[in-house]
Amino acid sequence: MPAFARVEQILRDAVPEVAPAIQIEIRWRGDTVFARAMGDLDPETRQRPVHADTRFDLASVTKLFVTTAFMRQVETGSVTLATPVSAILPAFSGVRPIGPYEDPLQTGRFITIAEGGLVDAGATTFRQLLTHTSGLPAWRPLFRQSEAEAARALAFATHFAYPPGTRVIYSDIGLILLGLALERLTGLTLAAAVRRSVTDPLGLSHTGYRPALDVTCAPTEICAWRGRRVVGEVHDENAARLGGVSGHAGLFSTAADVAGFGQSFLDGSLLHRATIAEMAREQAVDGTLRRGLGFQLWSPDPEASGFPFGPMAFGHTGFTGTSLWIDPDQALVVALLTNRVYHGRAPGGIARLRVALHQAIVSACQEM
Repeated sequence: MPAFARVEQILRDAVPEVAPAIQIEIRWRGDTVFARAMGDLDPETRQRPVHADTRFDLASVTKLFVTTAFMRQVETGSVTLATPVSAILPAFSGVRPIGPYEDPLQTGRFITIAEGGLVDAGATTFRQLLTHTSGLPAWRPLFRQSEAEAARALAFATHFAYPPGTRVIYSDIGLILLGLALERLTGLTLAAAVRRSVTDPLGLSHTGYRPALDVTCAPTEICAWRGRRVVGEVHDENAARLGGVSGHAGLFSTAADVAGFGQSFLDGSLLHRATIAEMAREQAVDGTLRRGLGFQLWSPDPEASGFPFGPMAFGHTGFTGTSLWIDPDQALVVALLTNRVYHGRAPGGIARLRVALHQAIVSACQEM
């Protein structure tokens, strides 16, 4: 389609420097108007091209699926956003200190948000987990524990990083706890809960945790912890230690499935429209950072991935190079999947790609 020529060129220019493998699907006014699979699963030989059914590690885009499954529980009345997390997970209770936490990107460095104080973990609510205002640290090295049960125990027992409600600090730990709570609420494994509540009702047959051995997946990074390039298993070390199934990471999918998931928020085909409105409403703000329930919201920061969209846009990004953005004003859904961590963890290339790509997509839709 001529209107999307600039979009296609930006993507082709990104292979293989930003990411060797890319998938995208753009839906506008309910129709798929652009979809591509580009690059190669083996960039050294260039003999294994990416296809539409190649699965990508969604990384933190997983959080949206888990949040949606949780919100379906809210709709049934089995839990509320004001429910204390400890009511479902009794192990997450008691008075905890506030202190620095380990930097996930620089071994040996610690991040300090607030100095001193105590927090009653038992008062933390699910709304706080979903808005990333819980006071929990962004990250803890769960993968250094010897087994999954010990990793879960560390998540339950973690200290806090700041007084709840005073900051917005994006926290993997909070969504790990949300996933564990969802298991208790449903009596299912997290994988089964997401499947029953989200992927099966939407017909997303290419989305799930721990893909089968015969499923083709885009490779990610050479993992120092595992001593090999990661293919077909979750890139995130903490999710790997938790068995590959977690609330913060672990899902694999295709751009078509992720776009279909995004479309459900425009169609109201899974959650009630009042629930969607609450998820996309500004719940917390910290500078230019705005959060809904589970979702990032449009930011006035021109370097933010959602900036090119309208002010009502909401979405999420994933560390492996994935993203989903939904712009209700333009009836637009953009699902971009890449394996940008194939080259390492520096974020510059993917950050610039997202903004340039989204600007080109908005311009293309305005021309149609």
